Amino acid sequence: MASYSPQCMKPENLAQKLPNLVELYLHSNNIVVVPEAIGSLVKLQFLDLSDNALEIVCPEIGRLRSLRHLRLANNQLKYLPAEVGDLRELQTLDISTNRLITLPERLHMCLSLQYLTADRNHLWCVPRHLCQLPSLNELSMAGNRLAFLPLDLGRSRELQYVYVDNNIHLKGLPSYLYNKVIGCNGCGSPIKVSEVKLLSFSSGQLTVFLPAEVKSIGTETDHVLPLQELAMRILYNTYYRFLKDFNFLTPISLPKSLLELLHCPLGHCHRCSQPMFTIVYPKLCPLRETPMAGLHQGRTTVSFVAYCCSTQCLQTFDLLS
Repeated sequence: MASYSPQCMKPENLAQKLPNLVELYLHSNNIVVVPEAIGSLVKLQFLDLSDNALEIVCPEIGRLRSLRHLRLANNQLKYLPAEVGDLRELQTLDISTNRLITLPERLHMCLSLQYLTADRNHLWCVPRHLCQLPSLNELSMAGNRLAFLPLDLGRSRELQYVYVDNNIHLKGLPSYLYNKVIGCNGCGSPIKVSEVKLLSFSSGQLTVFLPAEVKSIGTETDHVLPLQELAMRILYNTYYRFLKDFNFLTPISLPKSLLELLHCPLGHCHRCSQPMFTIVYPKLCPLRETPMAGLHQGRTTVSFVAYCCSTQCLQTFDLLS
């Protein structure tokens, strides 16, 4: 197995000199930019670029189709290239302690990804597409600016560990996370609703923020679904379940935002798994009122939130059953 430490050769020459390179350690070298030539190391499986001064990761990193472990922690990154989603063999991604505001949606195409660490960034949301990662076992996003989590987070049985400690705006955890290992200390600190421009739902003294894609909040007094939501569910159930094809639809026949939701719904009902697209019926279950309260010793004020598709599911949902 070939491995390399960076003191004797310029990265531009690596592909020529070490065509069979499997491991590359370039950590702690004050590197600002990774050259495009990195994409030529087609056999590379382990790349460590942590503890540098990286401001940019070049798109060519997506050509490392054999890469399994990528470490980019402790840099100055503000974004990741979409081409990271081309790393189908990637198992571990560490992007902690950077300046990331968001994650690329194409990250959900890393079908082998098991461990994603994005602690101590400036992230304000988790793309709902990440809930589609089939192999993700551990997600850590502590010390960010999260105000909400995707409705489906935790729906996958593979995802067992979620750490979102010290996201002070975060007050709601999807109920799918119940009975999983979660870290949420330092969340739910008092904050004015006006400081976060999102829809919010309150029950008693508890308030949670809902994902930005949610257009409306249903209540127990609703008798019928909004027409737009009903139409979306009919389209999805008719064409996805039987044809699994939405290519006949265009932004002309359906707004782009709704077309994207057909491909990746807002979430699935926590009671019956019905896909939801514009409206949710939330139900708060304070963590302090569950058997898990003792694990956190009063260091968090968050609630589990059940996102339901109808008043019927809302009324029959039971977190502890």
